[in-house]
Amino acid sequence: MAVQVKICGVTTVTDARLAVAAGADLIGLNFYPHSPRYVARVTAQAIRHVLPASVRCVGVFVNAPRAQIADLAAGLPLDLIQFHGDEPPAALSDWSLPTIRALRVGPPTVLPDLFAATPADYVLLDAQKSGRYGGTGTTFAWQRAAALSQPSLERTILAGGLTPDNVADAVRTVRPWAVDVASGVESTPGRKDPGKLDRFIRHAKAA
Repeated sequence: MAVQVKICGVTTVTDARLAVAAGADLIGLNFYPHSPRYVARVTAQAIRHVLPASVRCVGVFVNAPRAQIADLAAGLPLDLIQFHGDEPPAALSDWSLPTIRALRVGPPTVLPDLFAATPADYVLLDAQKSGRYGGTGTTFAWQRAAALSQPSLERTILAGGLTPDNVADAVRTVRPWAVDVASGVESTPGRKDPGKLDRFIRHAKAA
């Protein structure tokens, strides 16, 4: 089965349509106000409206109140909830939707321990960078993820510095359930590049 592709940080209806046409499986909407890829509710609703049933909508949150997440999850609606901050394990419990826990991978990180301690349905592995909650454009040593057990890889979303030029190598090395990209397919922060979108998705799925 081909790897799933998540295009994250989509901020316009035009970019959402481009991503869908290129073959994206998941679209990520960023609700973190300090991100250059933040989307207000009205924009998120417009984007959600143009997504076909085959493309899942992921809400990305950073240390957001539970009530805000629940409101957006029901109102848009969302298909998955991504926790990308410093949320405790309890914050990921008792949701009716599948959840994603973003983990920032640094040199001392012991991945099997993190997977065992994470109650989320999926784990997104991103590069660690001090003071940043993703979107760094930085990779980490993929071989560390490749050493995970098969059950762990089946719930792994690989992120961090992926581009159209390296995503095939990343997929072949790790064999994750999905890959996630934001800055690697942009012309400017928050705006997607049609050519990069097309090449990224083709290269990922061909690998």
